[in-house]
Amino acid sequence: MTSQPQISDRVVVIGGGIAGLATALGLAPLPTTLIAKAPLGTEASTPWAQGGIAAAMGADDAPALHAADTLAAGSGLCDPAVAKRVAEAAASCLADLAAWGMAFDRAATGELALGLEAAHSRRRIVHAGGDSTGRRVIEALTRTARTLPSIEIIEDTRVTDLVLDDDAVAGVIAERKGQVTYLPARAVVLATGGIGGLYAHTTNPLGATGSGIALAARAGAILRDMEFVQFHPTAIAVGNDPMPLASEAIRGEGAVLINARGVRFMEKIPGKELAPRDVVAGAVWRETAAGNDVYLDARVIGKDFPTRFPSVTEFCRRAGLDPVTQAIPVRPAAHYHMGGVAVDQSGRSSVPGLWACGEVAATGLHGANRLASNSLLEALAYARWVAADIAGREATQAGTTVPLPAATAARGDAACRARIRRLMSEAVGVIRDHAGLAAAISQLEALAFAAPRPSMSTDLALVCLLIASAAYERSESRGAHCRRDYPAPSALQAHSLSFSLADVPTHLQKLQSKRFLVGGA
Repeated sequence: MTSQPQISDRVVVIGGGIAGLATALGLAPLPTTLIAKAPLGTEASTPWAQGGIAAAMGADDAPALHAADTLAAGSGLCDPAVAKRVAEAAASCLADLAAWGMAFDRAATGELALGLEAAHSRRRIVHAGGDSTGRRVIEALTRTARTLPSIEIIEDTRVTDLVLDDDAVAGVIAERKGQVTYLPARAVVLATGGIGGLYAHTTNPLGATGSGIALAARAGAILRDMEFVQFHPTAIAVGNDPMPLASEAIRGEGAVLINARGVRFMEKIPGKELAPRDVVAGAVWRETAAGNDVYLDARVIGKDFPTRFPSVTEFCRRAGLDPVTQAIPVRPAAHYHMGGVAVDQSGRSSVPGLWACGEVAATGLHGANRLASNSLLEALAYARWVAADIAGREATQAGTTVPLPAATAARGDAACRARIRRLMSEAVGVIRDHAGLAAAISQLEALAFAAPRPSMSTDLALVCLLIASAAYERSESRGAHCRRDYPAPSALQAHSLSFSLADVPTHLQKLQSKRFLVGGA
C-alpha cells in the first residue's frame, strides 16, 4: 500500500515529556503535531523526576559556579560553552514555567526554596510539591498545550519510521491501533526520552527504550557517547519494576548509606554520600556484589520526612516501610542516558530536517556523567532553541510518495525483551569488562539483524548494540562508564561517535565507532 503525496507546513514533535511539550509550546503559532506513544503524562520520564531543576538563583550562587559544577561532574567530556549557555538560561526557563502556570516551592520569606544535591557546590535545586517536581511540570505544560489551537496532540501512537526525501527528513510513519499513516513535515523533532527500560533494573518507565535513537540511527544520524549510562545509586529495592526512586535530595538533607551491619561505607570516600553519582553508584554496586544489602538511612530527617518527600514516603509505605523509623533498601538502577543523537547548539542532528531535544539528544552538556537536576533544565533550554531554529528557517514544503509498511506487534516479543534487559544489566551495567561486553555484542548483533525489516524487538537490540559497542571500544573508566579491566581514565579525553549505515541491507550492516578529541568532534 502506498500513500498519496501530501503537502504540509507542519512540524512533527515525537514525545510527550518535558522536551516535546516545551518544544511544541515554543513553536506556537506554527502548526505542530505532537505524537505521544501513550496518554500524556503516563509513560514519559518527566513525571517521575523527583530532584527538581538546577538553577543558580541563590544570593551566594552564579551561573558560572553552576557551569563549573557541571564540568566537574562530566569527567572531561562536557562542552564548556554549552554548560555556560545552559546555566545562564536557567532563570528564564523558570520564568517560562511560571508563565505556563507552574508554582514553585518557597521558603517562609517568599524566596525560592533551594535544595542541595550531589556534586553541587551550592543549594540551587528548585522544587515544586517537594519531590513531585516532574509531575507538576508535566501537568502545567500539558494544560497549556491543550489550550493552543496550533498544537495537535495525537496520543497512543507510535512513530515507526522517519521518511527521507533526498537524504533529508520529510515526515514520519505513525501507527495507531493497527492503522499506519504517513505524516509529512517541514521538520521533525525527536523528544523521545531515554533508554532505562532496556535494563532489568531501572527507575525509568518501561517504555523508555531508546525508540528515538533507533529512528535516528536507521536514518543515518550520527550518535555520540552511547556508552555513558548513568545509574542512580538509590533506587528503592522492594521488588518493583520499574523501581521507585529515593531522590538524591534525601542525601542532600543528611541521609547516609549503610550496609546490613550498619557500616557507613561511603564515609572515607571524598564527598561521601554527596559524591558524583557514578562514584556513589559504584560504591553501592560493590557492596551488593560482595553480598551486602545496602540501605539509605534517612532517620536523621525525622518526622518532617513525609512532608519533605511525599512521593518516597508513599512508595515506602506501599512496601510496608516507614522511612521515618526504618532504613530504606536501595540498589543502583539505570536512570539517565548521557549519550544519544549528536546535535549542535540549535538541536540540529547530522540529518537535514531532523532535530533532537531532551534525553534522546547528546548536546555536550552532560559529558560522561550528568550533574543532578540538569536534565529538566537542559530540556527546557534546548526546546526554546530548537523551536527558534525551526521557526527561523524558510519552510520547504514536504511532498513525497511513501510505501506504507504493515502494522507491527504493539509490544514486540516479550521473551526477547526480557532477555535483552537481563543481558544489559549483567554485561553493560554499572561495572563492565571485555569478556562481558564481547559476549553481549555477539548476542545483540544476532537479535538486531534477525529480521528483514525493523521491528520493536530489533530496534531494542539495535540500541543496546550501539551502547555495548561504544562501551567495548572505550578502554578506560570515565564518569558513568566503569571498566573492571581498565579502572583508570586515559589521558585522551575523547567523544565516541557511532555511525549506522542505514542504506546497507541489514544482514551486511556494520556499526562503526570512532573516537574524537573533545573540541574536535
